[in-house]
Amino acid sequence: MHRYAPDRIRNVALVGHHGSGKTTLAEALLHTAGAIPRRGRVEEGSTTCDHEPEEHDRGMSLSLALAPFEWRDHKVNLLDTPGEADCLGSLQAALSVADLAVVVVSAVEGVEAQTEAVWHLAAEMGVPRLVFVNKLDRERADFDRVVHELRERLGGGGFAVLELPIGAEASLHGVVDVLHETADLYDGGAASHDNPIPDDLAILEHEVHDQVVEEIVAGDDELLERFLADDVPSVEELEHALTVEMELQTEFPVLCGSAVTGVGVDRLADFLVEIGPPPTDRSFTVAAGDTTVEVACDPGGDPLALVFHTISDPYVGRLSLFRVLSGSVKPDDHLTNTTTGGDERLHGLFTLRGKEHVDVDAIGAGDIGVAAKLGDTHTGDVLAPKGKPVKVELRPQPQAVAAVALLPRTQTDDDKLGPALNRLREEEPSLVVDRASSGQLVLRGVGDIQLNVALERLQRRFGVTVDTEPVRVAYRETVAGTAEAEGRHKKQTGGHGQFAVCTLRVEPLEQGGGFEFADRIVGGAISKGYIPAVQKGVEEAMAEGGAHGFPVVDVKVTLLDGKEHSVDSSELAFKLAARLAFREAVTAAGPVVLEPVTMIDVDVPANLLGDVLGDLNSRRGKVVGTSPSTSGHQTVSALVPAGELVRYPAELRSLTGGRGRFRAEHHHDEVVPTHLVDKLATTS
Repeated sequence: MHRYAPDRIRNVALVGHHGSGKTTLAEALLHTAGAIPRRGRVEEGSTTCDHEPEEHDRGMSLSLALAPFEWRDHKVNLLDTPGEADCLGSLQAALSVADLAVVVVSAVEGVEAQTEAVWHLAAEMGVPRLVFVNKLDRERADFDRVVHELRERLGGGGFAVLELPIGAEASLHGVVDVLHETADLYDGGAASHDNPIPDDLAILEHEVHDQVVEEIVAGDDELLERFLADDVPSVEELEHALTVEMELQTEFPVLCGSAVTGVGVDRLADFLVEIGPPPTDRSFTVAAGDTTVEVACDPGGDPLALVFHTISDPYVGRLSLFRVLSGSVKPDDHLTNTTTGGDERLHGLFTLRGKEHVDVDAIGAGDIGVAAKLGDTHTGDVLAPKGKPVKVELRPQPQAVAAVALLPRTQTDDDKLGPALNRLREEEPSLVVDRASSGQLVLRGVGDIQLNVALERLQRRFGVTVDTEPVRVAYRETVAGTAEAEGRHKKQTGGHGQFAVCTLRVEPLEQGGGFEFADRIVGGAISKGYIPAVQKGVEEAMAEGGAHGFPVVDVKVTLLDGKEHSVDSSELAFKLAARLAFREAVTAAGPVVLEPVTMIDVDVPANLLGDVLGDLNSRRGKVVGTSPSTSGHQTVSALVPAGELVRYPAELRSLTGGRGRFRAEHHHDEVVPTHLVDKLATTS
């Protein structure tokens, strides 16, 4: 593959809802450009971008894939992204380095839940967008309906319709080029360009042409002045203005076709290089100490590379995908990881086309490349010359709101589990592994699909087999009042016996007070050497659970009195006596169960607000407030018991048709209503 100047590179992310045809479109672009000899099929598991077994089994993309191709003396780095909401981390990674997002929309299903989500995410990240209406060869395909939905549900700017379909459904055989006012026809895969517009579309095409020209020139004062003076700008001038307006996110071109039949695919490739923003139009903000600096895409600048994605290859090891922000990098270059300070040697550089390695002699400014087996470099790290400690702030990983507890089947599985999870987290930084207060090893992710795929990869790649169980809610106990109790441990078995007596007072602390222990022994009733054993016994009893079986928190325990025997007393005896006294005192002090309460912010379409509020109310939720969110959405803030949210990610998706999103954070603990305590004890 040739080396290209930055203005001849296009970094393009294919984004959209699952099933809109992104991977099939990538396959069609690669085949049309001659990068692959034949087109694979998603149904057969033979596509370039979907090469993992988990993707073949599900017939869907689950991770980010890189697939470059050359077209009209340009290099296009395609970043094929998953369409599932659970794979949000891969989508963010692609958008962090893409200069253009091609939003693929099915002409049958129209604007779907994830279409809206990726549209708003790209807007937040400042990525220009272009829409490709796909599947126009299918039954019930309707181009006009999709354009109407784009304008109605996405908003935020104008949609410039640059193409119109020729034919409908199975008779689709071409597209009208609205700017050039010509027709592109397709017959058996062969394309014929610059044809006359069919008579039945001529009037509509002229109307759309005039609308598009007026819309484009309205965003450029100079062109508008000329247009009003009856000096119509050339197509090249209109395309340049459209590129600028795309970068300003005021105009979004709409193209159309079919990835399966190839209609419009070559024209999409043309538009990518004609109006797609080059890397030179974008600068990256880097932090250098307390200051921030804009780094331009300068081939002559210092080499600076941002690692935006990591692939854990079972044969090659860690593959680091990076974008060169400035300068260029070559094989065997030495750069410094500005996060760790470690020296990294780039042993070999290449690019990826799916899983195929394509060797290159250098990666220049604005281009995307891959390095294998970097020592300690991970997603989000920056590689720079020694002495230039700059960093790039990427968008935070999506919150892990789904969780499952892991149970290794064998000791061997247990030994290998930790390193294997670390390898998975290198590839999917949105995965979180922690040890819950219940003692469970918990794997958290954006959604159930991500977790299921992670478990499958644990077994396939690393040979680690685990069982799973629900994550137990961290219920705890405390006391409502104050009580005293005596604990007596006396046991006589031939030889030395066991004897210890202690009197404890238990009283509540404020929430979050934890545990306090006080010694009020006078007159040496208990030797000082035994007092730590009393405290240890209390702490063990607290951990084992109170009257309802949950760990006890927020109590103060005071040692008031006791007795010992010169021969039969021991630390063990006082630990056992303290546990007896503590349990009795807790029971007498009025034990209450505490449940964690979560603050959640739920973002939903305004028309579903009532359904979500009703559902939160059924979960014992207390709505704090609502506020406008993105276009047509509302954000509901509510306090909800954590036990009511165990299956909330899947249930919210079902309730809102996939259009609901939420964030959650522990807020406080609250006393469980008395009538629910027995139910908690049997289900937790």
